[in-house]
Amino acid sequence: MASTPRTARERARAEITQEILETARRHLARDGAAALSLRAVARDCGMVSSAIYRYFPSRDALLTRLIIDAYDSLGAAVEESARASARRGLVPRFVAAGVAVRDWAVANPHEYALLYGSPVPGYAAPQDTIGPASRVPAVLITILRDVRTAREAAPSGERRPVSRALSAAISPIRAFEGTGVPDDLLLHGMAAWSSMFGAVSFEVFGHLTNVVDDDPAIRRGYFELLMADIAQGLGLDGR
Repeated sequence: MASTPRTARERARAEITQEILETARRHLARDGAAALSLRAVARDCGMVSSAIYRYFPSRDALLTRLIIDAYDSLGAAVEESARASARRGLVPRFVAAGVAVRDWAVANPHEYALLYGSPVPGYAAPQDTIGPASRVPAVLITILRDVRTAREAAPSGERRPVSRALSAAISPIRAFEGTGVPDDLLLHGMAAWSSMFGAVSFEVFGHLTNVVDDDPAIRRGYFELLMADIAQGLGLDGR
C-alpha cells in the first residue's frame, strides 16, 4: 500500500492525482476507455494540458493506474467477502466470492468493462497489473486447495483422468497455482471461473434484459442460485 503523504507538497500531489483519476473515471463512463484523452481530462480538471504530464506521462500510464486501482478494489471486496464466509464452509465461501464479484461489477460497470470488456486498441498492460489482477483468482485457488484437502480426507467417486495434451495446455495456470491441485479439479475451477464471469458480464452488459426480472433483489438471488449450481460442478456439496 502507498504510504500516507507527509509534506504539504506530497499531500497536494496526492489530491491532484486523485482528482485526475476521478475525472478519468467519469470519462470512462461517458466515452469509454478507447477514447480516454489526457488533454480532455486535464481540461475538465482545470489544468493546462502540459501540467497533467507531471502526474501521468501518457494515456497508457493513466489507463494502467485506473486498471490497477480497479483490480485492487475488486480484489479487496472479494477477499473480504470470502474471509467473512470462511467458517461457513466451502460452498458459502465460493458463493460469497462470486457474489462479491457480481456486486462490485454492478456497482462499477465501467471499471468492470475496463478490466473484462473489449481490449483498448493500442494498449498493452504492463507487468504492474499482474499482481492486482491475480487477487481474485488467488481466492478461487485457495478454495480449490481446500477442496483438494477435503477430497484427500474423504475420497469419494472416481476422478476423471485428464489427457496429457490438456494437462500441458493449462501449464500457465499450473505455474500460477503451484500447489499440486489435481488437473481435473483445476479444470473444474477454470470452468467455474469462466461461468462466473460469463454470468457477471451478461448482466453488466445488458444481456439479461427481458430474460431475468430486473428487480435488483431478484437479479442478485438469481446469481446466487447460479453460483450454488456451479459449486456442485466443483464437488463442493456438503463440504
